[in-house]
Amino acid sequence: MDCTYRLRIPHAAGQLAKVATLISEHDGLIGDVQTITVARLEAIREITVELRDKDHADQLAVALGQLPGVRVVWYHDRAFIAHVGGKLEVRPRHPVTTNQEVRDVYTPGVARVSTAIHEYPQLASRFTMIGRSVAICTNGSRVLGLGDIGPVAAMPVMEGKAMFYAQLVDIAAIPILIDTKDVDEFVDTVVRIAPGFGGIHLEDISTPDCFEIERRLIEVLPQPVMHDDVHGTAVVTLAALIAACRQADMRLDEAVVGQVGLGAAGFGIATLIHDAGVKRVLASDPNPAAQEHARARGIEIADLDTLMREADVVVATSGKPGLIRPEMVRPGQVIFALTNPAAEIDPEAALAAGAAFAADGTSINNVLGYPGIFKGALLAGAHEINLEMKRAAAWALAGLTVSSELIPEMLDRRVHEVVAEAVRQAAVESGVADLERVSATED
Repeated sequence: MDCTYRLRIPHAAGQLAKVATLISEHDGLIGDVQTITVARLEAIREITVELRDKDHADQLAVALGQLPGVRVVWYHDRAFIAHVGGKLEVRPRHPVTTNQEVRDVYTPGVARVSTAIHEYPQLASRFTMIGRSVAICTNGSRVLGLGDIGPVAAMPVMEGKAMFYAQLVDIAAIPILIDTKDVDEFVDTVVRIAPGFGGIHLEDISTPDCFEIERRLIEVLPQPVMHDDVHGTAVVTLAALIAACRQADMRLDEAVVGQVGLGAAGFGIATLIHDAGVKRVLASDPNPAAQEHARARGIEIADLDTLMREADVVVATSGKPGLIRPEMVRPGQVIFALTNPAAEIDPEAALAAGAAFAADGTSINNVLGYPGIFKGALLAGAHEINLEMKRAAAWALAGLTVSSELIPEMLDRRVHEVVAEAVRQAAVESGVADLERVSATED
């Protein structure tokens, strides 16, 4: 956790150094340091420290308060500060300041627009927010590494997803919390609210329900549907693997790829890598149903020892820290151990054991994937997000990665614009675009 401490510190040489030394002695990692005021005898500073948990934060606060002359004014978990009042709000795109503007946006003008949409429904994408909006639908049954915490507790995650849509690609994304674990009820609910949105983003739904829900919604809805945990994560992982293999002087399409763990993310990664042209993909998972699901998509099932022995590239999303022992690493392998917060193997340990390249989950973030993928789909008026569009997104990301990095900067809007354009073009070329439904997201 990241905790900010507001401290009153004597304004004398060496006092700030004493504070920093104490933080280090208590295993804290200093981040931001902000000076609030400086007086003749005292300075007020806010110091952000990365810590293990709340108990660790409390212990550090006590220790800081025991330094001569230092007083802890307050300390707060930064995540809670950032969430006060929620992270989203709805605002009009243009202010209404005159009676003429009232006539334009409401009566009598709005009636003409409604009549036009009634006669030509495809106009809704241009003259309402539908064409630049996405519903983020969840039942909270598999949230991050927290498990089944329910839809309301999942809301901070959904708000976070929506923030990145707005900031990175100007899409209005609305969290939709669906309080049911019944697949039929979930699907029926999404179908009923779907007319108000240009796309359906599924999030944090447990397996195997997430696969069935996505399949059924794709079958019945005219707009693109994508479960981000499955496909968004897979796209970013594929992009990172392309970059890693480039750095390791290895051709991904000629490599044997091993996927450890076949949950939502693992299944998505394994199938996208296979469908994108890798000839042999192995997978290891103790769940017989997950194994059968993977076999049906052309994935070979192997035990962990066999996978580690035969795979040139290993991706692990098992949820089991320390699962991969250093002695299991084969010299020259590329290893992505993506379980957070503790990976299947520490990247430094994998490199020391002979891996040519190693990374953990801190390097792979699906924020690089879903905004541009959905923006591109909306720009094309696409009725689905197909393999060609996902593959185009991955190669676009890989093409933007500089030689010393694994993925490009996720907060760079230009990255997402390039991804969106690649996805739009792939939708057109693969025949799933509908130019009559193209949105006004560029207006």
